[in-house]
Amino acid sequence: MLLELQVINFAIIDKLRISFENGMTVFTGETGAGKSIIIDAIGLLAGGRGSSEYVRHGTDKAEIEGLFEIDGQHEVLPILEELGIDRNDNLIILRREISTRGKSICRVNGKLVTLNALQGIGHRLIDIHGQHEHQLLLEPERHLPLIDLFGGEALAQLKRDYKDEYEKTSDIAAQCERFNKNEKQTAQRIDLLQYQIKEIGEAQLQDSEDDKLTEEKRRLVNFEKVFQALKTGYEALEGENRGLDWLRNASGCLESVQDLDSNLKNYAESISNSYYILEEQSSLIRDYLEQMEYDPERLDDIEVRLNDIHLLKRKYGTSIREILDYFKKIQNEYEDLTHRDERYDELNETFHKHMDKLRKKALVISSMRKKTVIQLNQAINHELKDLYMEHAQFDARLHQKDDLESFINYRPDGIDDAEFFITTNPGEPLKPLAKIASGGELSRIMLAIKSNFKEIMGVTSIIFDEVDTGVSGRVAQAMAEKIFSLSKSSQIFCITHLPQVAAMADQHLYISKQVTSDQRTVTSVRKLNEDEKVSEIGRMISGTKMTDLTREHARELRKMAEKVKM
Repeated sequence: MLLELQVINFAIIDKLRISFENGMTVFTGETGAGKSIIIDAIGLLAGGRGSSEYVRHGTDKAEIEGLFEIDGQHEVLPILEELGIDRNDNLIILRREISTRGKSICRVNGKLVTLNALQGIGHRLIDIHGQHEHQLLLEPERHLPLIDLFGGEALAQLKRDYKDEYEKTSDIAAQCERFNKNEKQTAQRIDLLQYQIKEIGEAQLQDSEDDKLTEEKRRLVNFEKVFQALKTGYEALEGENRGLDWLRNASGCLESVQDLDSNLKNYAESISNSYYILEEQSSLIRDYLEQMEYDPERLDDIEVRLNDIHLLKRKYGTSIREILDYFKKIQNEYEDLTHRDERYDELNETFHKHMDKLRKKALVISSMRKKTVIQLNQAINHELKDLYMEHAQFDARLHQKDDLESFINYRPDGIDDAEFFITTNPGEPLKPLAKIASGGELSRIMLAIKSNFKEIMGVTSIIFDEVDTGVSGRVAQAMAEKIFSLSKSSQIFCITHLPQVAAMADQHLYISKQVTSDQRTVTSVRKLNEDEKVSEIGRMISGTKMTDLTREHARELRKMAEKVKM
């Protein structure tokens, strides 16, 4: 659920902080007070399209921040893990900043994310439905996944098994496609592979060879400098009156008197040890000098070899390891192509075996979907009758591909397409749900669908932005009760002009706007107590003038609502 919303410098909102409760929250207020602006702000947190027009005049940027609480099994958690976003105590903070230049900055739990990432998270936390905003349920591509969700875990397991088989079949199909290229392309490919295999093979590359050659080249290029340094160092140690002579004399002097003063024994031993260590190192330097030999031809050979390796890197990889991996890959491809007929027969046989398995699994899924569609249609048509659409008929339809022999007609989710159809009047044909135009009818249809998907859509909060427009009387009361029933499984926010809906609220927020002393318009939000709720419902019933009868009617609506909610 959305626990808290903070909005700064957004449209006519100066600074606003709202704490929300679970259940059903209703926003009411005069037209133009800013009710929809608050919903727009929440929509931006869900990854909605931003614009510099949202930034309050005279400020640099608009800031929106929302604190959400989720359960430990929420479907948004794998996305957070994939993005490397930490979560503390199952809390998620979404933040969006929009500058006057239109630049948008998105953060989730303090980490910068792309707008697409914010959308992926936001759409699993918030579902905003407005009178003319079809969103998820009016997009035909969403209909099949919703049917599958309604089918439950049994259908989900069948889909997982099918997808495993689909991926295997797809891999084999790709291999067959490669073999199915025309003869000219195949011959050209074989010629190219032969040339590449010959070029790389003749080079006889050794892993890390270039690093070793570079090191050897460095030694040869700096031969004179190294030789002179070693020679000078050796001569400083060896020879008459050189370093080792003086160290030998010092050691002998101290050894001659160490018995006369016990403190000198450690000194004598240390200098004696140092002498033997330096003597050994001197011998090693002498041996190294004797082995050193400058070979200009070897330097030329190294230059040529490194240049050859560089040319191969430009063609086949950035390192010798990559070149060798590529070499192995093209050897295998060459082997397959030169034994094309035998290999293709094997692949084709394997492909048809997997196609048989895939077809059977796809048909099982289709069969279960057909049963699921029957249940879904019955459930939604029942909800429509509750909303006084007795003559309406909802029909979720499946369309199966005709040619099941061709792999091109298979998808990772099966062989079915789906679309929701509906008719609202007797004798009228069923039409796609997305083409229903009546605002009042569409509100009820969407509410009926959401009532059946309330627990499986996965969203934390559902927002209805004036979806009750165009209804009244008993229909309004039915919609109010239906919206409240949704709040038992999801947090509900509802902007409404219907007193029946407002009366059902667990939390009633009144939106108003005022003009400040500096002639700026600001929006404010106030939580209503029970008496204030009655007054506001009364205003919604009669308009600006409040009578005793209107107030009594408002109290009666509240009492009726409490009975329904029990």
